[in-house]
Amino acid sequence: MSATRSYQFNEIINVAGTMTTLGASSVPAEIIEAVADVLPRFVDMVELQQQACRVIQRVIGAEAGCITACTAAGITVGVAACITGANMAKVEQLPDTSGLKNEVIIQRGHAVWFGGSVLQMVRLSGAKVKEIGDATRAGVYQLEEAITENTAAALYVVSHHTVQHGLIALEEFCRVAHAHEVPVIVDAASESNMSSFLSWEVDLVCFSGHKFLAGPTSGIIAGRKDLVEACLFHQYHGIGRAMKVGKESIVGGMAALERWKRLDHKALQREEKRIAAQFVEGLKDVTGLMVSMEPDPTGNPIKRVKVVVDQDTLGLTAFEIVAELAANDPPIAVRDHEAIDHGFFELDPCNITAKEQVDIVVQAIRRIAGLSEKEKEAIRERSPRWPNEADRLVKTLKGWVPS
Repeated sequence: MSATRSYQFNEIINVAGTMTTLGASSVPAEIIEAVADVLPRFVDMVELQQQACRVIQRVIGAEAGCITACTAAGITVGVAACITGANMAKVEQLPDTSGLKNEVIIQRGHAVWFGGSVLQMVRLSGAKVKEIGDATRAGVYQLEEAITENTAAALYVVSHHTVQHGLIALEEFCRVAHAHEVPVIVDAASESNMSSFLSWEVDLVCFSGHKFLAGPTSGIIAGRKDLVEACLFHQYHGIGRAMKVGKESIVGGMAALERWKRLDHKALQREEKRIAAQFVEGLKDVTGLMVSMEPDPTGNPIKRVKVVVDQDTLGLTAFEIVAELAANDPPIAVRDHEAIDHGFFELDPCNITAKEQVDIVVQAIRRIAGLSEKEKEAIRERSPRWPNEADRLVKTLKGWVPS
C-alpha cells in the first residue's frame, strides 16, 4: 500500500465546485507527473519563476507573471508590490507603511468573504482599506473623490460572491484609476477567461492555479512587468515569505497552464453540459424539487443545476437535504452557499469524474426526498439550527482536534 493510501479519510463526491475546503482540485496525471519530477531535485527558485513567467506570457498573453501560494496570497503580495515597488528597503519596512502610499480603494459591494476576507488580505500588507459606495451601489464620482496622493492601488473583485449589479464596471474602474496613475489589481480567482482582463489594461490580476486550471494549490499573478518584479521581492524576502510558494506549486502551476492551453474547451463544455442535463433529467420528476440549469454569474462558460426545495411539500429544508447528503456513504458535497437563506443548492458538473457519480448523487437526493414522514422527522430533530452560514462555520471549526 502506498504512503498516501495508508492515511484514512473519506473521499467525497464533489458537486460543489473547486472549493479549498474540499481539497481544491482533482489534479490530472500529467500535472502530478510534472510535480513528482521536480520534488526530489534542488533548483534555483528565481530561475524557476523565470520559466513560469515565460509560460504565463505565452498562455495568458501578459507582460509578465509569477506563481504564488494562492490567490489570497497574490492579493497581499500584489498590494505590497504597489506600495513599495522593487525597493528592498521599503519591502523590508512592511507592514509598517509610514511615509508610504498605503491606501487601497475597493467598492463596498466587493468587500466579500471567500473563506477569508478580501479586506484582511489587503490589510496583511500593511495597507489601509478605503471602501466606496454602498453594498449595492457605487458611482464613478465616488471613486474619483476617494483617490488621493496616498492611494497605492485600487482593488476590483470578480466573483460570484460579489454584488452583481449597481457597481462600477471593470472597464470604467480602470479608466478612472489610470487617469490618476493608480494601479488596478483584480481578484479573478475563479475566472477562466484569463486573457480578457488584459484588454482592460489591468495592472495586476490574480488567478487560482487550483480551480479551473486543476493544478496543485497555487496562484498566478499576471500583469505589468515592474509590478510583477516587485511581487517576487515580497514573495521571498518580504511579507510574502510567510506565504511563500514551493517548487512543486510553481512547476504544477506551469504544467496546469500548459495543459489549459492544449485543452479542447468546446468539448469540455459539451461534456459538462451533458452531465448537468443528466442531473436535471434524474431529478425533474421529484415532488417538492424545482430543477433548472443556471449560467455562471460572472460569465464562465458553465451551467450548474439549481435545486430549489419546496419545504412545505417535501417536509425538509434545503439545508437539511444538504446535511443528509454530506452524511451519505460516500459523502456528497453540493454547492450550498444559499441553502440556509434562500432554500436552494446547486450541483456543479466540473469535478464529476465518472458516470457512476452522477447516478450516486441523483439516487441519494431521490432517496432523501422519498423518505417517510417519520424518517424526515428524525432528520429535522437531529439537524442543527444555525441562523446563518457564518455561525455554522464557527461551530464546525470548534472541537476538531482528535482526542
